[in-house]
Amino acid sequence: MLQSINKFFARHPERIKAKVEIYTWQTCPFCLRAKLLLWWKGVPFTEYKIDGDEVARAKMAERANGRRTVPQIFINNQGIGGCDELYRLNAQDRLDALLAQAAG
Repeated sequence: MLQSINKFFARHPERIKAKVEIYTWQTCPFCLRAKLLLWWKGVPFTEYKIDGDEVARAKMAERANGRRTVPQIFINNQGIGGCDELYRLNAQDRLDALLAQAAG
């Protein structure tokens, strides 16, 4: 069934080699939107729900060069920013290339 869905939507999850991580809050609309794009593309990702966890938020900010807004998205341990940056990469046809690179 999933293969049929992937073919219908022209998704190619077998091409995705990158390690994707996303820091979120459960009720954040930008987090939901970013996860939706990743899901739509068939991208497996690790989600860190940091609602109210200041220690986790500090760790995220350290990884994200001081940015404390959510979501913060990392592809192969490289911070790409948040939801707007993720959609911008997709609109510029640069996201798929990043996702095709294996974590090093």
